[in-house]
Amino acid sequence: MTSGPVRDAVVFDLDGVLVDSHETMGRAFAVAYAEVVGDEPAPFAEYQRYQGLYFPEIMRRMGLPLEMEEPFVRESYRLADQVPVCDGVFELLETLRDRGFRLAVATGKAGPRARSLLTTLKLIEYFDQVVGSDEVAHPKPAPDIVLRALGLIGARPDGAVMVGDAPADIRCARDAGVTSVAATWATVDEDDLLRSGPDVVIRSPLELLALCPPVPVRGHG
Repeated sequence: MTSGPVRDAVVFDLDGVLVDSHETMGRAFAVAYAEVVGDEPAPFAEYQRYQGLYFPEIMRRMGLPLEMEEPFVRESYRLADQVPVCDGVFELLETLRDRGFRLAVATGKAGPRARSLLTTLKLIEYFDQVVGSDEVAHPKPAPDIVLRALGLIGARPDGAVMVGDAPADIRCARDAGVTSVAATWATVDEDDLLRSGPDVVIRSPLELLALCPPVPVRGHG
């Protein structure tokens, strides 16, 4: 017998959790800034403070032109094969699948770009659904994206966890009624992440397995 709902689903943020994209993201941002704004140094450190949010929302908060999105996305596609997958992620995803978990990605990226990156890095096969910020009415930190991902994979919030590296992820998970897990291995600002009040903090991907024992009764699928 188990007490309470069975945990059977994990929703992952993408950047800073599954992949360490900060270096390539910085290069793409610098190109976009130079093309659209000018030759002065690109304020990437400020951009990083808004990690987890949808690119147009970050531009709005920074007072930068939305025209930066086209070159930023173009460069991000060009650099996709240079984005490193975080150590331990392949083993984590393989084990979660073997344990019967339904897996989804809920990302600040647009859906097509997220799915393209995951395909390039040979991660896409592990996920039942990938939801981007352009595919919900209200992106993070609103709960819409996690609730949509859970709905698509047929999972309940009280049986799910959300793994993220930004305060926007933690708030999104909390408001969706999902256990929030802070991932520190590739976050930009660990102190800010911890101040957001996650339910659990993990410092390497495989630590998540302690929260995710094999799903009883049914296997995956």
